[in-house]
Amino acid sequence: MLLAVHMLSASHLLFAAKAVKKSSSPFILILLVVVYGGVYYFYLRPRAKRQKAARSEAKKVDVGERVRTIGGFVGVVTKIEDGLTTVRGANGVELDFIASAIAGHFEPTPPVEPDSDDAQHEEGDAK
Repeated sequence: MLLAVHMLSASHLLFAAKAVKKSSSPFILILLVVVYGGVYYFYLRPRAKRQKAARSEAKKVDVGERVRTIGGFVGVVTKIEDGLTTVRGANGVELDFIASAIAGHFEPTPPVEPDSDDAQHEEGDAK
């Protein structure tokens, strides 16, 4: 009886091994290549283009323009020399930044004033 169970489990192992060999077809390799190609085309390539555009924008600043840095400092460019960009803040402090630290031009968005309809709804909600 023990020998029969042993032979039965050995036959199951051989069947499982054959099943594994059949599933390792080139279909899986093709599927992986297609998935990687999709990730590259829809995620990695556009991201690299955005980064390249941001780097080129940072290099296009001129003296007198308002810029922001990657650290959040906002100021006006006072001079550009030897790979350093000098930025003056609102309180008159001048700081030197390397070109890659300039995130781009700074254009503050004007505050949005609520419409008269919105003000009436807010008053009604407060009651």
